[in-house]
Amino acid sequence: MFESVSAAPPDPILGLSEAFNKDDRPEKVNLTIGVYCDEQGRTPVLEVVKKAETRLLEKEATKTYLGIAGLPSFLAESMALVLGSDFDTGRVAAFQTPGGTAALRVAAEFLASSHCTSRVWLSQPTWPNHPSIFQAAGLRTETYNYLTPDRTAVDFSAMMEALEQQGRAGDAVCLHACCHNPTGADLTVDQWAELAELLSQRGMLPLVDFAYLGFGDGLQEDRQGLSQLLQRHEELIVCTSYSKNFGLYSERVAALLILTSNHVTTENVSSNVKRVVRPNYSNPPRHGGAIVAEVLGDNQLRQQWEAELAVMRDRINSVRHQLVERLQAHGAAKDFRFLLHQKGMFSFSGLSPLQVDWLRKEKGVYIVGSGRINVAGINSRNVDYVARSICEALQV
Repeated sequence: MFESVSAAPPDPILGLSEAFNKDDRPEKVNLTIGVYCDEQGRTPVLEVVKKAETRLLEKEATKTYLGIAGLPSFLAESMALVLGSDFDTGRVAAFQTPGGTAALRVAAEFLASSHCTSRVWLSQPTWPNHPSIFQAAGLRTETYNYLTPDRTAVDFSAMMEALEQQGRAGDAVCLHACCHNPTGADLTVDQWAELAELLSQRGMLPLVDFAYLGFGDGLQEDRQGLSQLLQRHEELIVCTSYSKNFGLYSERVAALLILTSNHVTTENVSSNVKRVVRPNYSNPPRHGGAIVAEVLGDNQLRQQWEAELAVMRDRINSVRHQLVERLQAHGAAKDFRFLLHQKGMFSFSGLSPLQVDWLRKEKGVYIVGSGRINVAGINSRNVDYVARSICEALQV
């Protein structure tokens, strides 16, 4: 039965990590997969997470199933963190999901199965998994140009022109709340306000992927784009993940928040989302959500988490400056100062596929084919090597 099955191509990002693991060169550097790394190149468990786990171990009394929606305390804390403590939670159909990918997929399945929309707009470029998620749910995807021709900044006019001229009422628009993946190039607050107004006038639904809350400029600062949307839209969808800001990658912890105009509609939406979840994963795992709820629900742990989050954010910003300085010092045949204006773990380097391939083969520096660099994979031990290698690649 299975002999007719041909091999599928490897994942464009995870496949590179597999190749990296097989590479025996001691100087190799992995700048592909989106995980935070500290100065020692490790993806650490936050100290506040260890404290929360210790508490949970002492008081946990059951391993029974959660409900379809997930852990109530986790959902309450997630809504307060993302939407604000004074938001009317009766207008939110909230679900705990196994990671941000599942939040997006459940949202897509709900939109498709409820016939709410048939099209989703994506930035070009976007996270490579976005098109697959929405298309697998039966939705059609459209794209708008996100970057200027030199791929160093947001082309806001092109983005707005595409949505204004080609978007239609009922379309969903997938937006990166902050730390745009893969470019690191974000909208300004004024641009968010203008975009929010356009989508409202056109009757288009914002679908916000909030994977990097706190990794840009801070918790409140990173919510500014979403705040502009909330001021102009009664209905929108937010998918927020705790993989990065809590370091809970393998625990798969996220929340899907669907905002409606009233409490009755919320109940209707929630019942339909449950119909999507039940034949999929049935109900989410408890442990990761319990960690987040324990930390966000305790003032002392919350303060410690925010401090550890700031350390991660500051390290990433410091590495950006170090990389640009080393590139300049080695006489790069390109001005890389645009990297300093990008936010979060990722930077769109502007390197061509040919240069990226050369870096992997000749230098053991692994970068995604689009030229996206995980800045967090750089440290004081390899920053000079990475900079010199990029300078050589520019001559290819």
